[in-house]
Amino acid sequence: MRNKLTSTFGGLIAIAAATGAMLAPISASAQSRDDSSHRQQTKNQWRNIGIGSAAVGLFGLLKHDNTLTFAGAAGALYSANRYEQDRKSQSKIDHARADMFSRSSFDRNGHHYVRKTVTKHGHKYYQFVRRD
Repeated sequence: MRNKLTSTFGGLIAIAAATGAMLAPISASAQSRDDSSHRQQTKNQWRNIGIGSAAVGLFGLLKHDNTLTFAGAAGALYSANRYEQDRKSQSKIDHARADMFSRSSFDRNGHHYVRKTVTKHGHKYYQFVRRD
């Protein structure tokens, strides 16, 4: 009886730890303003969740608990899928940004915008300034 209780208690602790790891970084990601850095944060979250889920699955294998094994494996596979989606999305965002700033000017809504180089705190930045 004691062994079964210890096994169940250990499983509940593993699930609680994985759930805490999943929920903690969600609030921090809302602070990011840049799309690419936000995408990087979500990629890191999915990677960490996948590692935690795989640990739960491994714990389930060691304890011969099919529920934990299945839940951990499913969580790890889902996290790997989301990580790959975010990786592809981040690549698209970065390419679109590079394409935009490789132009010297563009027209939008009847206005002409020209790229201008700005130096701030020793770093070089580009911005588009409206020229009519």
